[in-house]
Amino acid sequence: MIEITDLSVQFGGVRSLDQVTLTFPGGTCGLIGPNGAGKTTMFNVLSGFVTPVSGRVVIDDIDLLDMADYARARWGVRRTFQTVQAIESLTVYENVLTVHEHAAKGSRSDAQDAVDDVLAFVGLSDVRDKVVRTLSQRDRRFIEVARAIVGAPRLVLFDEPAAGLPEEETEHLAQIIRSVPERTGATAILVDHDMSLVQACCDWTAVLDFGRLVAAGPTADVLHDERVLAAYVGDEEA
Repeated sequence: MIEITDLSVQFGGVRSLDQVTLTFPGGTCGLIGPNGAGKTTMFNVLSGFVTPVSGRVVIDDIDLLDMADYARARWGVRRTFQTVQAIESLTVYENVLTVHEHAAKGSRSDAQDAVDDVLAFVGLSDVRDKVVRTLSQRDRRFIEVARAIVGAPRLVLFDEPAAGLPEEETEHLAQIIRSVPERTGATAILVDHDMSLVQACCDWTAVLDFGRLVAAGPTADVLHDERVLAAYVGDEEA
């Protein structure tokens, strides 16, 4: 469970998040809204890239905002990015191992087993030893996912992980994301404009618009909420 209370972020004269209070109940949750709603800002706050002007974020009785960004990574906050972050000169295995060694304790053998296990889980075992710059966009996207869930994360933030993927691969990705809480024990939060992906992954969803919370609850109910439909009116992604 993640409890967010009165969270506000200000960039100059723009308030990207405006006294947002909500509770992510655990499992796989969605965070949606039109462009500029504050979704990525929320992820940047949770992962330590942005400091809010006010608010609290409590997970397991720990205020996440009291931790430095590097401490959050070691504690178990992981994320993907809209732009793939894998190091192109390293192999797939080396990319995932680097994250595991930075964020987890244990022997080298344990790390190798964890990396091989997650590569098999996301479907990258066959390209394990290939250099990233030689791989397709599909493989690079799944490397991002593997890096986010290797080891023992506590909070995994998926920021538009399906960008550029065809329908078949998006369905495979949905199965992976939905399995993350059961597999790792982490809470997973998905930001994406693909509502079919959100529906396939998330039992619970929150909606932001202009930095404010519009609605939150079971995904099916939220997607039919009049306030949510109004937020998307005129947005081509609705």
